[in-house]
Amino acid sequence: MTTIDGEVAPGFEPVREAFTANFARHGDVGAAVCVYRHGRPVVDLWGGVRDSETGHPWTRDTLQLVYSATKGATATAAHMLAERGALDLDAPVAKYWPEFAANGKADIPVRWLLSHQAGLVALDRPVPLEEALAWHPMAAALAAQRPLWTPGTAHGYHGRTWGWLVGEVIRRVSDHTPGRFFADEIATPLGLDFFIGLPTGERHRVSRMVYRRPDVDLTVLPAESVPEELREQVSAWRDPDSLSNKAYAVTDPAEIDFDSPEVQAAELPASNGIGTARALARMYAALIGEVDGVRLLSPAALASAIGEQAHGKDRVMLIPSRFSAGYMLPTEANPMTGPNAFGHTGRGGSLGFADPEHGIAFGYVMNHILGGADDVRAASLVDAVRRSLA
Repeated sequence: MTTIDGEVAPGFEPVREAFTANFARHGDVGAAVCVYRHGRPVVDLWGGVRDSETGHPWTRDTLQLVYSATKGATATAAHMLAERGALDLDAPVAKYWPEFAANGKADIPVRWLLSHQAGLVALDRPVPLEEALAWHPMAAALAAQRPLWTPGTAHGYHGRTWGWLVGEVIRRVSDHTPGRFFADEIATPLGLDFFIGLPTGERHRVSRMVYRRPDVDLTVLPAESVPEELREQVSAWRDPDSLSNKAYAVTDPAEIDFDSPEVQAAELPASNGIGTARALARMYAALIGEVDGVRLLSPAALASAIGEQAHGKDRVMLIPSRFSAGYMLPTEANPMTGPNAFGHTGRGGSLGFADPEHGIAFGYVMNHILGGADDVRAASLVDAVRRSLA
């Protein structure tokens, strides 16, 4: 049986039970979950192993790469700049990044970058990975890129490009890289163990990913054998020219080894944030209230940040999705703990969110990348939080 360490406040025992069950029945290898309520931690648990090759245990300070849950951290940086008056989300991106005006993009507002409405999910010519990690070549490629749909008329998940797009605006406005801005203005005041661009001295704490191949590869099944509700997505996965594929092929090679030192040290504000569940929960807690004297956004700025900007069928994911200016909003597939919650998921199941109505902030990180409809780990933890609030 996996040893679970940490603390749970009275009333939140269902979260410990669900966390334990994730190891026993749902595939967790190493993981952590943290919940804040009204600015104070009520759940802080971890367990399993951080490296399945060596058997090293997951400890209180183990760091985990969280893929797209990073976007919530980067969006927070953008909204802090907006509240300070340094960034106008309704101004054209080209006001801050003049080169971006190329190829018919002069009037695209910053808000559409944040809400996945800019039509810049892919590149006509992928950028060599080494150059993409160096930042500027990728920013230049995106500035020159033509939109793949009329901006503002649809939304589609900018899974990879979002980080360079929003991050370059942050860099132009603040004169700091997005990782540096996050470190100075968010992580340091709150004491967060979270990095966008991992310092060399922290690498020994990072958990190693474990990837599970799907039990059934839907892309090789005869079309008539694919469940009807998945046929459109599977057809897109089989088509190398679909947006579903091209959105994740913006580098050459398209596959990125997120365990590599070079990738972890780079700043990829859409996808390579590395930190603890505690850090995610604490950041979201400081968005909806005060945490040890620190609040990241005023109530008015928060209301603006989490208002719905796009909803409906996503042109990349081909399922219903909802976005504010940078945060995911609750859907039937990801209800969080209430209709007013906001946050962001990451590949394989990581999740950070806040629910201002209930005073809840949540973080879950794990090293076993599952994905798919059979991955119930984050959902079971969120359900346990809801039951604890009843």
